[in-house]
Amino acid sequence: MSTKNKLKIFNDPIYGFITIPNSLIFDLIQHKYFQRLRRISQMGLSYLVYPGAHHTRFHHALGSMYLMQQAINVLRFKGVSIAHDEENGLLIAILLHDIGHGPFSHAMEHSIVNDVSHEEISLRFMEELNEEFNGSLTLAISIFKGEYPRKFMCQLISSQIDMDRADYLKRDSFYTGVAEGNINSERLITMLNAVNDELVIEEKGIYSVEKFLVARRFMYWQVYLHKTGLVAEQLVTRVLKRAKELVSLGLNLRCSDALSYFLRNEVNASSFDKQTLSVFSKLDDYDIVSAMKEWQHADDFVLSNLCEMIINRDLLKIKIKNKPIKNSELIAHRNALINTYDISKVEADYFVFQGEITNQAYQAKRQNINILLKSGKIKDIVKASNQLNLKALSKPVTKYYMCYPKNKM
Repeated sequence: MSTKNKLKIFNDPIYGFITIPNSLIFDLIQHKYFQRLRRISQMGLSYLVYPGAHHTRFHHALGSMYLMQQAINVLRFKGVSIAHDEENGLLIAILLHDIGHGPFSHAMEHSIVNDVSHEEISLRFMEELNEEFNGSLTLAISIFKGEYPRKFMCQLISSQIDMDRADYLKRDSFYTGVAEGNINSERLITMLNAVNDELVIEEKGIYSVEKFLVARRFMYWQVYLHKTGLVAEQLVTRVLKRAKELVSLGLNLRCSDALSYFLRNEVNASSFDKQTLSVFSKLDDYDIVSAMKEWQHADDFVLSNLCEMIINRDLLKIKIKNKPIKNSELIAHRNALINTYDISKVEADYFVFQGEITNQAYQAKRQNINILLKSGKIKDIVKASNQLNLKALSKPVTKYYMCYPKNKM
């Protein structure tokens, strides 16, 4: 039996030293399911825009756990009762909240896996680990699913001001170098409280919340919805779709066994069984990147060109507008491509397409952020704030984009 010291310390560039609180959490971090997150980029292909954005979901999961430790300490200090098993449940739930992300996760969710979100896969991983760890994750799963009766605990995992967002905004800002997204997560956590088992922010933390929401808006427009990152993600989605289409026609594409499984099989919520989960746990960014390096030399015009664009960062051109783009523009670009390369409309649609993006920094109707006033009253942040722009931040802003090849592919 291993006598390994399980009270390890990680040196994190954002928060400094992060301590693993107990042996169960150490064993979960050591598990192959969690170690896979070292090979899953936190921001997909955003490093094509921001060269420093190479941090992983492993970094983010540990950072979120650290912030949860701080939040528990603050709430206890303010007299909020949190039992030892509840503390453990909170730490495990936040540690594993992203364990179901696949390589370039959102691209994968829209191509080779149908109608199965990363949250659902995270839950399946947690249930599998719960069996392996003799029911030790039961409370964490209840909190993760939002079923635990103490609502503030569920809100710490998933809400509009949860520990997930508190970490990724600060972390992504740091690694991209986009200073506008740098939030004071420690200050926010210090202002946390719970009233009637609901999460609130004390009135003196109102400016920190305002900064948090504004930073979130900036990060979405400047980073998460950056036009180059958007094109790259769309291209990966189309690479996987095209590969799956070719495999279904009997073509043999060289790739890892794990990726091959998802190309050969129709995977959806009902067919995502234990075997599928096991194969999924072997899939990471390296499978996709190495496959694209191989496929850029494929005979298929669509697949080879899409892969070459990503590997060599010679992407499609993108036009973003505030109003829907006219179909005539799309048709003109598509016809030019068809005539130049003598390809079909179906093939041309892989290179010429349109879509829309939406940014809503604050969703007032979804688990609103409540401010605890000095009088004891509780108000929504928009009503409690004297900043007029917060009301504007609660309205969705939609933009429309069109992608098409540059003059020469």
